[in-house]
Amino acid sequence: MHDLSAFQRDVLYVLAGLETPYGLAVKSELETYYEGEVNHGRLYPNLDELVERGYVEKGEIDRRTNSYDLTDEGWQLLADRRRWETGNLENEERAAV
Repeated sequence: MHDLSAFQRDVLYVLAGLETPYGLAVKSELETYYEGEVNHGRLYPNLDELVERGYVEKGEIDRRTNSYDLTDEGWQLLADRRRWETGNLENEERAAV
């Protein structure tokens, strides 16, 4: 995950948390988190790159709406990141004591 931008990481986390992950739902969730507009020109190229890297699978809900689901590799990437974050937080907590 070290080679992804922070925005791309956030997209992966949003996809993991959505029941029906499609572009506008991802956009809405990111806008809530960022407290501002996320334009299509930023979101969709990043989704496409995550698809190209094999972390996300793109499907079709209907003619106008694509679905985006994490692949096994995408889920593994998030799990690895979570372990790394947890380990660093534990080290920080021990240092503070």
